[in-house]
Amino acid sequence: MFKTRSLFAACRMGLSAGLALVLASCANAPVAPQSKGGQQNRGPQAVPVAIAKAERRDLPEYLSGLGSVHTRLDGQLVQVAFREGQNVKKGELLAVIDPRPYQVQLSQMEANLFKDQSALQDAKVNLTRFQELFKDGVIPKQQLDTQGSLVGQLEGAVRSDQAQVDNVKLNLVYTRITAPVSGRIGLRLVDVGNMVHASDQNGLLVVTQLQPIAAIFTLPEDNLQSVSQHMHQGKLTVDAYSRDDQTKLASGYLLTIDNQIDPSTGTGKLKAVFENHDSSLWPNQFVNVHLLLETQKNIVAIPAAAIQRGPQGTYVFVVKPDKTVDMRMITVGLSSGTLSAVNSGIGEGELVVTDGQDKSKVEFRSGAPGGAPNGGQQPATPGGGQGGHKGGKGVGTPQQ
Repeated sequence: MFKTRSLFAACRMGLSAGLALVLASCANAPVAPQSKGGQQNRGPQAVPVAIAKAERRDLPEYLSGLGSVHTRLDGQLVQVAFREGQNVKKGELLAVIDPRPYQVQLSQMEANLFKDQSALQDAKVNLTRFQELFKDGVIPKQQLDTQGSLVGQLEGAVRSDQAQVDNVKLNLVYTRITAPVSGRIGLRLVDVGNMVHASDQNGLLVVTQLQPIAAIFTLPEDNLQSVSQHMHQGKLTVDAYSRDDQTKLASGYLLTIDNQIDPSTGTGKLKAVFENHDSSLWPNQFVNVHLLLETQKNIVAIPAAAIQRGPQGTYVFVVKPDKTVDMRMITVGLSSGTLSAVNSGIGEGELVVTDGQDKSKVEFRSGAPGGAPNGGQQPATPGGGQGGHKGGKGVGTPQQ
């Protein structure tokens, strides 16, 4: 854990209308002995800062990003075979539309088919006869050609009739509405006896596939090349976190990268798949997606809050043994969450200031568990305790 150093002085400076008003008296400030002239001999006052220890650890590299059932025909709903909230399998019966009008249409189409098939058979027999008569010179060539054209027309009519029969049979299949995917049914939108239409916008119900479930998120185009290279080495782990980015909801893997970049945002879309066995993810849910590229081993890491940036580069304030801080230039590498890797400038175990970097002197407040013994004051020496993930702030003793 990161350590908190508390200070004796509680003086604060506020800015109002461009004038600096300094609070001269502070209840907890240490009082220095008076000089002969009755003047107090005040030195630099200690102020609260938060510090943390640079520690050697493994740091993961993350990249962070974020079906309705319709009828295909018109008719009256005669059966609803599902319950709201029910989990269904693909192909399972959901509802039935009255099939009788389509059964009547099927009978009519089949009758037309039989009629045209009979006419075609008669035309083919006559064509055979005309061919023999033409060979004997009884009929002219024109009459033979006309009969051949009639056979072709009737063949086309038979095929058209057969297509209409197949279409009505397909409609009869559509009267039995089945689940297109395995998933969970939402709220019912229709009841038995309602007239439903293929043009209805709301549909009959919504079946949502939850297991597995996919998440679409975006990354800057500059990251896509690195992601693509790591994908060739194996599956990349993707974690979905809650809206506040604190609670891990599910783990999955990266499925694919889109084949184009959005020129308006300079980002590319990626698709991750989660098994979602506990149904922790829902469609249209907002999640923070973390894509793990690799884990860098045995590097020095410090809280990102300790890093300052100025005209000369990146630097931190390092706590010295005399309870003052020293500004030190560093080279920052990978950043992951609240931690940043330091390539150079900081050694393992050194203490860095994470809050109050504009101050220059730090002290412990003793007397609480973990403080200095016998009420003495101890400087914020490096290596005074165990490092951790978050820096503390406020008045108190170092937190273990």
